[in-house]
Amino acid sequence: MADPDIPTGATDAAAGLVAAGLTVAYDDVDVVHEAALHLPKGQVTALIGPNGSGKSTLLRAVARLHRARTGSVTLCDEDGDPVDAPTLSRTDFARRITLLAQSRATPSGLSVREVVGFGRHPYRSRLRGSDPDGARLVERALAVTNVTDLADRGVESLSGGQLQRVWFACCLAQDTEVLLLDEPTTYLDLRHQVEILDLVRDLAFLRTQQTTGLYAWGNGSLAQIGMQTIDRLAPIALLALAGLVVLGRRLDILALGDDGAAVVGVSPRLTRVMAVVLAVALSAVSVTVAGPIGFVGLCAPAIVRLAGAQIPGLLRHPAFVPASAAAGVLVVLGAEVLLRALFGAQAGAAVPTGIVTSFFGAGVLVALAHRSHDAGDAGPSVAFARLRSRRTFVVTLVVLTGALVTAVVASTLLGDAPLLLGDVGNWLTGRSGRFVSFVLDSRMPRIAAAVLAGAALATSGTVVQAVSRNPLAEPGILGVVGGAGVGAVVSLTVVPLASFWAVGGSALAGATAAATLVFGLAARRGLEQNRLVLIGVGVSAGAAALVSLLIVLTDPFNGTKALVWLSGSTYGRTFPETLPVLGALVVALPVLGAKRRELDLIGLDADTPRLLGIRLGTARLGLLAIAVVLTAAAVAAVGVIGFVGLVAPHAARALVGQRHRRVLPVAALLGSLLVVVADTVGRTVIAPAQIPVGVVTAVIGAPYFAWLLWRSKGDW
Repeated sequence: MADPDIPTGATDAAAGLVAAGLTVAYDDVDVVHEAALHLPKGQVTALIGPNGSGKSTLLRAVARLHRARTGSVTLCDEDGDPVDAPTLSRTDFARRITLLAQSRATPSGLSVREVVGFGRHPYRSRLRGSDPDGARLVERALAVTNVTDLADRGVESLSGGQLQRVWFACCLAQDTEVLLLDEPTTYLDLRHQVEILDLVRDLAFLRTQQTTGLYAWGNGSLAQIGMQTIDRLAPIALLALAGLVVLGRRLDILALGDDGAAVVGVSPRLTRVMAVVLAVALSAVSVTVAGPIGFVGLCAPAIVRLAGAQIPGLLRHPAFVPASAAAGVLVVLGAEVLLRALFGAQAGAAVPTGIVTSFFGAGVLVALAHRSHDAGDAGPSVAFARLRSRRTFVVTLVVLTGALVTAVVASTLLGDAPLLLGDVGNWLTGRSGRFVSFVLDSRMPRIAAAVLAGAALATSGTVVQAVSRNPLAEPGILGVVGGAGVGAVVSLTVVPLASFWAVGGSALAGATAAATLVFGLAARRGLEQNRLVLIGVGVSAGAAALVSLLIVLTDPFNGTKALVWLSGSTYGRTFPETLPVLGALVVALPVLGAKRRELDLIGLDADTPRLLGIRLGTARLGLLAIAVVLTAAAVAAVGVIGFVGLVAPHAARALVGQRHRRVLPVAALLGSLLVVVADTVGRTVIAPAQIPVGVVTAVIGAPYFAWLLWRSKGDW
């Protein structure tokens, strides 16, 4: 149960119903005294207590079947705004809450369909009228509860589990947001108890399965419900493919370079625009039909190029384009056949084909990167070479520190339950009330997790960008985030009741394994940056495919938990759970401060560090190991949060120059500021619902990063 002191409207981020201070009396004797009930949206909440403790009375009071002496019941409308239940008419209230009581009088002279229809319309004459939407809801309720075969039978002829299913269907026909079940298995034998509990589980997972299905489509699935879409889009695909074949000779001439193509009368810009438009049309058709099936566009041309070494003329675009199309067909069909061979016909149909193609494509990318030679020194990023004065650095540091303090204070006060500074002061001195203590005890650890995780990700990104000499690099390209995701999802799906420490430990182990694999494959010739990035991208893609496979195959409830973790969230964190990130920062920051000279030199080029006696391979490995530890600790604590390790270091260098004794603290402050602001926005902008912090960082970070690139375009 929720805290009894929670006032009306002070709902949690995902609250659907909050009852506060309810007191119900029989003959002037309080059966329920100042009770509270908190029902989050999309979750199953159980009330546990001995017989006679008032559970049924509380539910009946919430459903307005008993009048409460004191207290309030608050619902959330479609926009998330709180609505007091007493202000709703009985009809509106019945469209929001329904109660399946322990016992109901069995009517006579009515069929099962009519009884279920009463859930939609309480008057028989209206039920028999024209209401196609209501009729569809009734039929759906009959189907979900598996009583369609009994629809025309008299309800008085049923008993036990069959009758209870009918009452379930009646409640579902109301199509409410809140379904209250008052001991639904009472008076049933063991077999019917199991059936009813299975029905409750299926109802709870119904929306989750829809979400999982959308996630599966997002990985590319060949599952179709007809040929209509294919029939409509096939002509577009054929025309686009024919257009690319016609452009084949022009594309071959582009290999001569822009000047060479212009000499023979081919416009490079027009040819590229036409080719890109046709390629986009083909991609749009593919995604519309089967979702985004990954890596086919990489694997199919690579296969044809390998065959082109043995077949003369195959690498010319008039032949190369249709050959790549045929290779793509073989890759996708082969992936589908492999799925059915590994998982069987039924499970294979549920697993997205894009998962197999992503595995295959990731392997191809890693193999090509492992065999490739580094294209040469990328050189320093001249956008970062601008010198800044010490005064600029100090001012920047002071401003960012003040901004972070302001953001922390705002995050402490704002939310679905706004507070005052006096409330925070009382909490710090231990004199706050139960409500303020409840809010701050849950809110402050979230803020601490946001501050520490943001600093860790930003610091890690700073190291990765320096070592790779690529301002667009971020910790995810090392495969660390993907490996941590695999470890965490394995823990969540195999051990559903795993503790935070078990999930975090699994994420740390997965991150370590992924980093070891990437570093081991890229160790050839001293961890050259181009090879390291390509192998990291390949490992990340393979890890993402494995995560998708686990989510699709697991129980929908565990899949939902995994999706929440993967979106990045500070929800439910406690102070002890932030200690690993704090420990990683306490160890890593002094070490990086001592190695700031190595970071500066490695960020210049590959020759200068060697001339000054720095062993480039060893130095890169040590610095990247620190980045791995920081990223793994942050991901294990708050899940996957993107853009922080990309935007914060880039912005820091733009503000204070490229010297890492200045970049490191500024980047850490920017990372903390970004995550704290994102967490605050996610908790408040659509309260009482909330947006995962990882989604908000992407929304905030993407346009800022685009603006930053535009601002520095003259330096590139």
